[in-house]
Parts: sequence; structure tokens; C-alpha cells
Amino acid sequence: MTSPVLAVHDDADEGGGDGGGALVDVLGLTVDFPAGVDGFVRAVDGVSLRLAAGEALGLVGESGSGKSTVAGALLGLHEGTGARLGGTVRVGGVDVGRATGAELRRLRGGVAAMVFQDPLSALDPYQAIGDQIAEVHRVHFPRASRRTARERAVAVLDRVGIPDAARRARSRPHEFSGGMRQRALIAMALACEPRLIVADEPTTALDVTVQARILDLLHEVRAETGAGLVLVSHDLGVVAGSVDRVLVMRDGAVVEQGPVERVLGAPEHPYTRRLLAAVPRLETSRASVVAARPPGPPRGDVLLEAVDLRKEFGRGRRRTTGVDGVSLTVAAGETLGIVGESGSGKTTLGRMLVGLLDPTGGSVRFRGEEVRGVRGGPQMVFQDPVSSLNPRRSIGESVADPLRVAGARTDREITGRVRGLLERVGLDPDWYGRYPHELSGGQRQRVGIARALAPEPRLVVCDEPVSALDVTTQAQVLELLADLQRELGLALVLIAHDLAVVRQASDRVAVMRRGSVVEQGPPDAVYETPEHPYTKALLAAVPVLDPTERAARRVARAVALDVVGA
Repeated sequence: MTSPVLAVHDDADEGGGDGGGALVDVLGLTVDFPAGVDGFVRAVDGVSLRLAAGEALGLVGESGSGKSTVAGALLGLHEGTGARLGGTVRVGGVDVGRATGAELRRLRGGVAAMVFQDPLSALDPYQAIGDQIAEVHRVHFPRASRRTARERAVAVLDRVGIPDAARRARSRPHEFSGGMRQRALIAMALACEPRLIVADEPTTALDVTVQARILDLLHEVRAETGAGLVLVSHDLGVVAGSVDRVLVMRDGAVVEQGPVERVLGAPEHPYTRRLLAAVPRLETSRASVVAARPPGPPRGDVLLEAVDLRKEFGRGRRRTTGVDGVSLTVAAGETLGIVGESGSGKTTLGRMLVGLLDPTGGSVRFRGEEVRGVRGGPQMVFQDPVSSLNPRRSIGESVADPLRVAGARTDREITGRVRGLLERVGLDPDWYGRYPHELSGGQRQRVGIARALAPEPRLVVCDEPVSALDVTTQAQVLELLADLQRELGLALVLIAHDLAVVRQASDRVAVMRRGSVVEQGPPDAVYETPEHPYTKALLAAVPVLDPTERAARRVARAVALDVVGA
């Protein structure tokens, strides 16, 4: 679909009044959040934009730049938070800042729908996925029967690629993988076919093939319904192929805006150029990355060995196989990358490697001993930083927990160690007393990394450690992990859906599909001469900035998926 050019305010004099029939009209938006006693911090500073039906706008920038704050303001989500808002926000003819509670309820879901970055905190853990979607439908269509709402829920789940949607609609959020939960959120947003979709990092937790299907789906929805799209993303490749225009934000303000081809193809602002320079490129070989870094210690003996691992869930007819006969080793100082679609068994395998899940069959040994209960054993960086951090405890206390369990340190030593870890992962040490809800998604992920590093492990399993981070912070975290390997001989198991990151960071790559490893080897060999059609499909689905290359990859992906039967 070729969308018309999106008009965005260049200054405060454009687009006054009612916005000329625009679906979204924002003029001079400011957002200040409470900070300390009688103090406020400005998160958004004078942002203006306009969006017409059927048009798509991308908001990009580093974590903490104000992207999600702008997105939340479109649906009045800062109401009741103590935030002070200035300027005007109109969506579907509704003045969001002056709307009553009833008007906001009609706006949310009916006129505009939000796809949140963190699906686990946005879904009710006690209610079936299908029931939650059906409830949204019935709120906006009160005359709809329960059966009709239920059928609608199954239909939208099927539309976003949930397999066996009628059965999985009865599942609760914890029974879905991270990527499937994100798809469920997108299905919920589509339940009432809103005129505007505000998507805050909608593909962050998704592998590249599912990501491609979701982006194709958003294109189809826009074509069929004329819905507008505001896409918040740190993945510039995703933005390049999904929007008409882009706003680049830094420190709450817009530093550059214009047609996506111009901004990403010939950026004018130094900050935009820095963002683009930090994007990991699929064509960058592992050999070139290693050659550009100082040499590290030689690879040591095998630290971890998994033999014929198998994991089954459920009973009887509901039994499913998460991991099916996987064997692998990880040596000291080595990085093993694991890639595959959501539901392929990557996270289940990772949890067995650190002893969080008992295998149904096979074994995991760390330095010759059973992995569960081994002192100084593997640590894990979890995919979802919100659910892995206690919201009632400060981030400093969470990072300190492994040190307190180990003992042998005074409170002063623990505090000093934690402050050093926070600084090392790019956070202000003075944030020791802050709580998870006061941090952005990327900042929370860095807290999780600091906590995993606290007991000085020999091996860390990283489950999507940079999926929630913007490209510049992502590069910093990956460089940090590389530094730790050189200094400590640290071994890593890197589970990720970003194939460019995995290629550049891994010494070996294992490709998983439906619980099994279908291909493995050195990253440059796997990426340049893949043997399995599923690996070819993954590589062809990676989003790229160049439109010509993007079209060629779309054709290659279709061919590969046809061969593999997916």
C-alpha cells in the first residue's frame, strides 16, 4: 500500500484550530512528571504533530527520549499520574486533555487503541486471553452476545498468527511465550477495528519472521480500515519499512522530522546520524568484529554441557514438547548464540541451562556437576525486566539480593558493589533508591543485567538482553558483555531474535525450530551459506533500511517459507 504523505507540524503556527479534520492533531505538547519534593522533570518539550486517516508516523530515539510519553498522551494515559500536561492533543475530534472519564473510555479501544511495550504487565494474569479480548469487544459493542465476542476474539487471535487460536484463546498469559503475548496484545487492539493504532514497540519481543508477519498485518489493517498508525520503535529497520514519516526525539524534543526515506537515507542532524551508525548490520561478519577488538584470553575448558535435553509441558492430550533432544556445550570465554521463532524452545532451553526448569529427559552439567544448586553456577538475564523485578523494592535492593544470599560482604561493601554495577551498565549510581516503575523499559533491562552480574558468575544465559534497548544503548551493553568476557573469561549463552546482534556477538550459532536445533556452526558460515531452508527464511525476514533490498528479502522469505512449510 502506498500511503499519502503525512503532514507534521514544523512550527507552532501550523495546524492550529481543529486540525483541519486530522485524525490526530498535537500542538506544543509538554509533559512534566513529579520528581522529588515539589519538583518536576520535563519528559516532553513542545512536540507537535498531525496524522490523517490511513497515514503512519514513526517516533524514534533513545530510551528516555520521550517517545512512549508522547504515545501515552494520545490516549490520555497520564491522567491521574500527577503529571502536568501543556499544549493540546486532539484524537478523532476529542480534546484529550479536557475529555471526561466517559469520553476517554469511548476513545480508548473504540477510536484509538494502544499496543503496549510490555505485554505481561498489560494482560490480566488470572483471565484467559480470549476472555480479555472478548471483554474489550463487549465494552464498545454492548449489544454483542458473549458468543459473538468470543468468536471475535478467536478471529483476531488467528489473524495475528496464534496457532490453534480457538484452543489457545482459553490459555492464560503465563502459558504464552513472550512473542505470543505481544501478538495477543495486538489482537486486543484490533478487536474493535479502531481508527488509530498507537503501537509502542509492538515487535520488540518478536522474532524476525513473526515480526515481518505483524508488520504485514498492520499494513493490511491500514489498507482495509483506513486506520492511522503511530509506531514507537527503536528498530530503525522496522520503522523504515512501516511508516511514511518519522520524528526523531532526543531529551523530550523533536530534533529532526520528515519523510522516512529522507531522514533515514540522508539525515541532517548529528544525533540521527549517530543512531543510524549504531544499527547492527546483518552483513557485518563476526571475524571483522573480533579483529577490531583487543584480544581476549584463550577459550578455556567446557563449562556447561547439555546432553539430549527434552522438556514436555502439560498432560495427556494437552501435552506439548518445548525442547526435543538438544545437545550442546559452552566453553569458558565463549559465546553461543541461539536464534529461532517465538515458541521454538529458546527460552525453555535457557531456563534448563541455569536450573530454573527440570528437564523431562537428558541432563545439564556445569563444571562436571548437575547444574541445579551448584555454587557460582550460571546466572540469567530475563527477557521481561518488569516481571523479574519486585515493584515494591528499589532497583539497588534487587541488584543486591544475590550478594546478600551469598553472604561474606558487609552492607557497605554490598552498596558499593551495587553502585559500581549500576554505573557499569550505563545507569546513574544515585538511582540506587529508584523503583522499577520510575525507569524506562530499556533502563529496567539494564538493571536485570546488573543483577545477573552481581555474584560474578562464570556463565550468564541472556534471554533477549537487548531486545528492549535502543540501538545506541544496545551497542553499549553488547560492548560491556564483550569487555567482561575479555576481563573474566565469562561465557555467554545469547538468546535473541536480532540476527545481526547474534552474528556479531557469537562464536557459534544454533538455530532452533519447534524445540530442535536444525542448524549450527560458526556465525559467518551459517549466515553466508545457510543450509536449512528455515535458516534462510529467518535471514530473509531481517528488516533493512534500503527499500530495494527490503523488496528482494520479501521475495526470498516467501520462497524459503514455502519450502519449509511455515
